Amino acid sequence: MTIRIAKFEDAASLVEFNQAMALETEGKRLDAQLLKSGVEAVFQDENKGFYVVAESSGVIAGGLMITFEWSDWRGQWFWWIQSVYILPGFRGQGIYRRLYDFVKQKARKRGDVCGFRLYVETENEQAQRVYEKLGMQKSHYLMFEEMI
Repeated sequence: MTIRIAKFEDAASLVEFNQAMALETEGKRLDAQLLKSGVEAVFQDENKGFYVVAESSGVIAGGLMITFEWSDWRGQWFWWIQSVYILPGFRGQGIYRRLYDFVKQKARKRGDVCGFRLYVETENEQAQRVYEKLGMQKSHYLMFEEMI
């Protein structure tokens, strides 16, 4: 298993992962063309973030996306972990742990990242247990949104 920064050639797998995750976790079907455009935009503009993938024998087994939030309170960045997905046949093998460890090492090397954040569906207790097991804690913040 190799953990690495994703390349543009991995975009099709990442689109499939996002489609599968949305259906699996929220029962939503995403617009394929809009999703493809959104994933590809990350590769075209490093300010949007980056993807990390786990690859096994040429198969992209899982991945996640990192986006950035500036903290004026800390004078450093929070990295948001988003679009986490592991193919069902690869689950339970510690792949997310390896992806997360890779991201933490990259952040430490940069020296300007103060922490990691992610959001998870309130009903997705399995994912919550994984995140807690790796040292993440529930935030005291609630998330609000308004779509426009």
